[in-house]
This record gives sequence, C-alpha cells and structure tokens, in this order.
Amino acid sequence: MNLVESYKDDLKLIEKPWTRCWVALLIVGVILFPLFGSEHFVYLATLIFIFSIGILGQNILIGYTGQISLGQAGFLAIGAFTFGHLTKMGVPLGLCLIGAGCMAAVFGVLVGFPSLRLKGPYLAIVTLGFGIAIYQVFTSYEVLSGGRMGMVVPKFPALFGLTSEVSMYYFVFLLCVIFLAATYNLISSYIGRAFVAIRDNDIAAEVLGVNLTNYKLLSFAISSFYTGVSGALYGMFMGFLDPQMFNFSETLLIFVAVIIGGLASVEGALFGAAFVILIPQLLSGYNELTPVILGVTVVIIMIFEPLGLAGRWFKMRLYWRNWPFR
Repeated sequence: MNLVESYKDDLKLIEKPWTRCWVALLIVGVILFPLFGSEHFVYLATLIFIFSIGILGQNILIGYTGQISLGQAGFLAIGAFTFGHLTKMGVPLGLCLIGAGCMAAVFGVLVGFPSLRLKGPYLAIVTLGFGIAIYQVFTSYEVLSGGRMGMVVPKFPALFGLTSEVSMYYFVFLLCVIFLAATYNLISSYIGRAFVAIRDNDIAAEVLGVNLTNYKLLSFAISSFYTGVSGALYGMFMGFLDPQMFNFSETLLIFVAVIIGGLASVEGALFGAAFVILIPQLLSGYNELTPVILGVTVVIIMIFEPLGLAGRWFKMRLYWRNWPFR
C-alpha cells in the first residue's frame, strides 16, 4: 500500500506510470474516434460528454455534499434558454456558456437556501417543486422560450475543415476534460473535504469549523453551474430548444445516471452518462419494453453493485493490480 507523503502527491490525478499510459491511449483513441467512427456513434459520444458535465455537477451535490436534488431539469432549462437568448444578442460563444452557467448558479443558490433547514426527502420535494415551476414558467411565457415554436439555437461552427458535428464533438470533449480535471481538483481541496464532512455529519463538520451556510450554498452553486453549461451545450448540439425537452424525465435521467455511475465518483459521471445514453440505443428495437428492461437493469446493478459502475471498475483495477496474488 502506497502512503501519500505530501499534499502535492494527494492532488495528483494519475499516480502510476502504467496508468498514465492507458489513459494517454484512451485520450488518443477518443481524439481519433471521429476519423473512424460513423456519424451516429460520434453523435452518441457527443451526447455522453454533454451529459457527463451535468452529471458531474449533480454528483458534487448528491454524492459529495449529501444534498438530494430533483430539480436538475430546471437548471438545464435555465442554462439552455439563457444561452439561446445570449446567442441572439450576438454574445461570443465562450461568454454565452459562462453566462448560462452563472444564471443557473444564481438560481442554484436561491434553491439552496432551504437546504439550510431541510434534509433528505423534504429537500428533494422542494427542489422537485422548483423544477416543475421552471418548466411551467418556460411553457407559459413565450418571451422566454419562444412558445410553441420553440427557440432556434445556432449550432457549433465548422472548424479546421471539419464538419460542424465533428467540431462540436472535439469542443465538448475538451470541455468535459476541463470539468473532469476541475472536479478532481475541487474534491481534493479544502472545499471538497468540507463537502464530504457535511455529507457524513453536518453537526460534527460545523463543530470543526465548517460554515454550513457557505458550503451548502457553494455546493448548490457549483452543481447548478455545471448543469447550466450542460444545458447550454445540449441546446447548441440540438440546434433547437423547447420546454418539453426539460420535463421531469430529464431529472430522473440525470439522477439515475448519478446512482448507476457511482456516488462520490468523478469517473462515475462518464459511466452513468454512457449507461443512460447507450442502453436505450441498444434496446431501440424493443420500444415498448425499453422502460421495463431499463428499470430491471437498474435494479440488478443496485443489488449486485451498490457502488455503481465506478465501484465495479475500481474492483476490476484492484483485481488486476494484485494479480496473481489475490
């Protein structure tokens, strides 16, 4: 067992040389993927990267801080429609994404205030009410969402001689890597340790000097920022926005992805996103049975692998690391 000798070593994303090798090979494979994969697979991979960003944010809130939220569809909608309005005003793409994330973060702080007094299912109900309210607001006010006609969002431009879809793939992949690295850094910092302390025992954390008000609201803000950016990317990817795209089913989709991928696991966001995107594709030939099969699959995974797909991945790595002494 290797002992961490310094805080600098604790912040390392990749510790062992052989791990760096396969991670480098994986990154090269992802970069070359559009050159050999079909357009449909590039489409699915782009969706996985987009959803991974939102799931990362949800995992920071649920997995690391222990605050249950069922209002993620509302933050997706806020980020997406904010992005749509900013693009209409001619704001540069980068500022549009930041603006979408910041707007969602503002609402995240407002929704986070009940978490100072509510816990568990009570907080979940409050956030669920927020998500439903946002959906109704965008449905009722055409000036915000474009009404029944929806809102057209300009797609990502074609760059370096590539198609718009492939350019979008690389752009989203780069953003996903940035958010993954930022999340790893966040959870290894004092802020991340404060989040975990609140999740494990908020009273003990407060006794040790953790300001519950600041860190709970910060967790909601960071989570909502991630989700807002994810919603903005989704809107740009689809090229069209409609309030129906952000109903309660989107909240359930993200929540299931967090649980299946693995609570308090950064790489679990990728596994969870891949699960909720690819499984329906594999079952596309059984449209009537897809929800049933998906639900049964979730139950089976939760029974036999409560730590999620990231837990199974960790056990596989541990198995081969100790081979043949196991």
